[in-house]
Amino acid sequence: MADGHTALPRIAFVGAGNMASSIIGGLVESGHPAERISAADPYPDSLERLRAIAPVAVFSDNAAAVAGADIIILAVKPQVMADAVASIASAVQANGALVISIAAGITIASMQARLGPDTAIVRCMPNTPALVGCGASGLFANTATSDQQREYAHRVLSAVGITCWVDSEPELDAITALSGSGPAYFFLLTEAMVAAGVALGLTRETATRLATQTGLGAARMAVESDVDLVELRRRVTSPGGTTERAIQSFEADGLRDTVSRAMRAAADRAVEMSREMG
Repeated sequence: MADGHTALPRIAFVGAGNMASSIIGGLVESGHPAERISAADPYPDSLERLRAIAPVAVFSDNAAAVAGADIIILAVKPQVMADAVASIASAVQANGALVISIAAGITIASMQARLGPDTAIVRCMPNTPALVGCGASGLFANTATSDQQREYAHRVLSAVGITCWVDSEPELDAITALSGSGPAYFFLLTEAMVAAGVALGLTRETATRLATQTGLGAARMAVESDVDLVELRRRVTSPGGTTERAIQSFEADGLRDTVSRAMRAAADRAVEMSREMG
């Protein structure tokens, strides 16, 4: 796929916003040469910020950025995806490039309609912690995507966190509801914990520091532990203690049902967005 100079593919980004910049930074940090990465964006400020992260080639024209690319990453807003896809169509056809889309709501069928049925396409649902190298991305590939191209997609997104492949495109709606929107759920819970801490007499600064560090520590324990979440919770919850009383209050107020309804609403909205965007 790549030229004889190196086995590493040429990667082009259409869009140079925060998510694209984070992925590019992660790729370069993990050893992908900056000279084998290019990016296009209509806003000079975005390109200037990107160049401060890595010395990649930057363009205002999409077609110029993707010329000769093995992998083209569409990192634009869903509303401009149709124009972005049209601008790369000739390069995709000429190079047999893998197309990776990180735009919510844009189906593979809609991209294939503009790029051709044999185009290798991977849809990705990343989340904002990718901005700090702790992302969680769901991936789905169409049947035209080779095993090598799947591995390339995995490497690209692994530069900013973990990846999970799914077997059907509709599963991305569930991933949107879980990890795509999930950071906001944690922020909301942390907001509530801070407010409750203040009501109990703590300063906002102290409550915020303790709540955010508690979230960080709990997440790290969950990731690194060899036991499941239920057991981790049990170990914190002493019979007759303070934590048990709080958990009983959560359960009595229907926390599990509340979370389930919220995530169902998010998944339903993801389906609606796909329909609205064609």
